[in-house]
Amino acid sequence: MTPDTQGSRFKRWKKPLTIAFFLLLIVLFTLLARRIDWNEVIQTLSDFKVRTLVIASALTLCSFLVYASFDLIGRTYIRQPLGWKQILPVGIISYAFNLNLSAWVGGIAMRYRLYSRLGVSTHNIAKILGLSLATNWFGYMAIAGVIFSSGLVTMPPGWKVSSSALQGIGAVLVLVSIGYLAACQYSKKRAWTIRGMEINLPSLRMACLQLMLGALNWSLMAAVIFTLLPAKLDYPLVLGVLLISAIAGVLTHIPAGLGVLEAVFIALLQHEASRGSLLAGLIAYRAIYFIVPLLIALMMYLGVEAKAKALRVKKTPA
Repeated sequence: MTPDTQGSRFKRWKKPLTIAFFLLLIVLFTLLARRIDWNEVIQTLSDFKVRTLVIASALTLCSFLVYASFDLIGRTYIRQPLGWKQILPVGIISYAFNLNLSAWVGGIAMRYRLYSRLGVSTHNIAKILGLSLATNWFGYMAIAGVIFSSGLVTMPPGWKVSSSALQGIGAVLVLVSIGYLAACQYSKKRAWTIRGMEINLPSLRMACLQLMLGALNWSLMAAVIFTLLPAKLDYPLVLGVLLISAIAGVLTHIPAGLGVLEAVFIALLQHEASRGSLLAGLIAYRAIYFIVPLLIALMMYLGVEAKAKALRVKKTPA
């Protein structure tokens, strides 16, 4: 199939797919709104001190900016001159939709929609997406490896994964992270082609930046929760529990990990704090880190759609 044929087919399907995309967003927003107990959210937030909510909100903003900066790394892999004013809004919007409406909608579909509106080719969008995913999960492996192997998190009796097994998993994650850095430094083969898409191994400097940014974002997420939970809990413990709940959320394929986060935190921390205080903190966390950013991202999305032509970059060969 020639590029011209592919292009004509894409143009033919572009309008129906766009309509389907917007209809899907409406359906998902409706389902999400019905799942949220708004009275409970408002009541829980009103019980917190304003200072606590401000600190949690500031940490949330920092986390979203860090995650959005993942896409800035992708500029090294594409030839189009994207500026930070174009990239950061897309990253923030995609992250908010990703958290609430699944990775397929936020991480993938939303990125393709917005970057294509900005004039970025499908090939280059895939490269940006790949770099962002790698940054997030290699950062996760780096920090989870350190936390798990340190033995800071103790698993309850009866769980399929024991505390010693968790330490072993942590050691493996540390080795994988080191292996990734070693490959970036010493590998002689720097590029692979998978299904027509070229994947380039980054430099050691960029790989270190990926691990640092990815780990920083997970640390900021934990800091938001730590701010909202009882003061007697230690931050490394809260971070470790968050990292465990993240994997549980991915395995269950539930958008926003609804119920999974709470279940893991209560199971692992109920001997450290009361269930009521844990649940209140987690409800506040969902409101501040998930719901409010989604509402803001929706307004940002409408703004980006409206200004897409003005922000559009000139197309260059991929």
